[in-house]
Amino acid sequence: MDEHILNSIEKNNYSLRGVLITHDHRNHVHGLRTLERIYHADIYAVNPVIREHRTKRVRDGDTISIGPFKIEVISVPGHSSDSAVYRIDNFLFTGDTMSAGLVGRTASTYGAAVQMTALRSKILSLPGDYPVFPSHGPPSTLEVERRYNTGIQLYDQNRNHRPVFKVDI
Repeated sequence: MDEHILNSIEKNNYSLRGVLITHDHRNHVHGLRTLERIYHADIYAVNPVIREHRTKRVRDGDTISIGPFKIEVISVPGHSSDSAVYRIDNFLFTGDTMSAGLVGRTASTYGAAVQMTALRSKILSLPGDYPVFPSHGPPSTLEVERRYNTGIQLYDQNRNHRPVFKVDI
């Protein structure tokens, strides 16, 4: 668990009521036990169980309320099957699905196609501009990612270039 997060919560007397899981990768969920023990916060995720923790399961298109916040759940599978983006007001929390100049790594070309389809239809198509907060790297904006994301550009350049295999029988 990152002690800077705990210190910020404590120093500012925040009331932690919920934890939003963007996807179930160990480096994103390793602090859940600590947060659950100290704050008894609900855990929201696409998966019903994250490690040994039961979650409040969310699905694509759900709107949940945590404290004063209304949060839209946007499923963007590809980096992992349970990847979700959370929209809170005009802010996008993208996990590893999209970061400044990059898109999430996938395990297959099929996963990349699924991810890119979801990114285009559900995220990049949102009207207007939004600050984008990824799990790793600096924040960005949706407009910057629409114009300059090299991960999207590379996908577009390479998607029709399938390797040719020579088979000897």
